[in-house]
Amino acid sequence: MPTIVHEFAWPDRVVVGTVGLPGSRTFYLQVRTGAQIVSIALEKQQSALLAEKIDEMLDQLMSHEGNPFSIPTNTPVELVDNDPLDQPVVEEFRTGGMSLGWDPSTVQVVIEAYPLVEVDPGIEDALDEDLLDAIMVEPEEMLLVRMPVGTARAFAKRTREIVGAGRPLCPFCGDPIDVEGHVCTLPGSL
Repeated sequence: MPTIVHEFAWPDRVVVGTVGLPGSRTFYLQVRTGAQIVSIALEKQQSALLAEKIDEMLDQLMSHEGNPFSIPTNTPVELVDNDPLDQPVVEEFRTGGMSLGWDPSTVQVVIEAYPLVEVDPGIEDALDEDLLDAIMVEPEEMLLVRMPVGTARAFAKRTREIVGAGRPLCPFCGDPIDVEGHVCTLPGSL
């Protein structure tokens, strides 16, 4: 069966947002063009790494002689998006693997996201490695997003802010402080 590709070539909106309270939030990458909206679940760490790598890519491209792609140093003010996720949030899939690329012909950052593939451990042991690789090569669906450089810079900034808006960290032990309180686990603190 062919892979279903949720493709957004010039999205109206592409953001990371959350549903839930700090400590039990679910992160989503949400993309919209017109009435077409796709939301995929991400781990917090995937969101943070995606923002970091987008900024690294843009900084590297900006360093080319004369900045030929007009990469903005900072987030263009007109592209700042602090609105919540579009509702309702309907999860297409939970993200397993992602790739990040650059398309110089359109001057766009390209994100590909693939669903998490869960294989029964008993079956995994019984299958040989080549067959497992074949299973991983044919995802049922994927998300393909192409975004201009200014949008990518704004996406990375917002994502860093969303990731950082979680539970505060304990200044003593570094663990997150829950809403109910926190018992520091440092020796001698009990």
